[in-house]
Amino acid sequence: MAQHSSADRWERGSPYERYVGRWSRQLAPRFLDWLDVPHGKRWLDVGCGTGALTAAILERCAPAAVFGVEPSEGFLTAAGEQLAGAVTLHQGTATAIPLPDAAVDVVVSGLVLNFVPDQPAALREMARVSGPGGLIAAYVWDYAGRMELMRQFWDAAAALDPAAADLDEGVRFPVCRPAALEKLFVGSGLAAVEVTGLEIATPFKDFDDYWQPFLGGQGPAPAYAMSLDEPARGRLRDRLRSRLPVAADGSIALAARAWAARGVVPAAA
Repeated sequence: MAQHSSADRWERGSPYERYVGRWSRQLAPRFLDWLDVPHGKRWLDVGCGTGALTAAILERCAPAAVFGVEPSEGFLTAAGEQLAGAVTLHQGTATAIPLPDAAVDVVVSGLVLNFVPDQPAALREMARVSGPGGLIAAYVWDYAGRMELMRQFWDAAAALDPAAADLDEGVRFPVCRPAALEKLFVGSGLAAVEVTGLEIATPFKDFDDYWQPFLGGQGPAPAYAMSLDEPARGRLRDRLRSRLPVAADGSIALAARAWAARGVVPAAA
């Protein structure tokens, strides 16, 4: 069972965009290319956040309709401003989606599932709103492996403060591994389950471009950084500066991988 804390909550769009939103916007098209859903389908984005995946659906998939569900009022406001009425947005959660049975054809969720306390219940709720034959798909960061901007942070933090290891998403979220993700989808009753890796480059122009988003205080790693006093935060900053692969021009080339899974809601017995 995943462990959750108050630092896992996302409420404000601007810090999220600077920290990880800019990368989620690059990942969403890769995910949709893998799904390869025909045009004209009804889509639901669960945990739509500031609208990165939702916007990519509108741009690439010629949907008949798009719905978004998000618990955070701040994120819903940001998504509404960005999507300009092109999507029907609802406040709700992954386990209580405010749509009727079989309301959509495709349910997707980007970088959210690990933050849901009852993941099997979430997948069952997604299956309810899509109905038999519906496609359910989600992706999560590879926190324990190749989500390098976070992996570098937590490895440096744990070297200075062993207690930080307990806050590491790679430790707390076992579903963010391909075998566990597949097991979750199969165990939730979905058929034809597939899992794949999606990778993007995450280049930073310099160390400040990497470090400053951690000072936004939103999300597990930024919340940890801002919980430190100034001397401790300075030691963490300096350790990161010494271990990151900084090129001669000051840039830092990292990569991020996500694991994606898809499954089909079986016909009723």
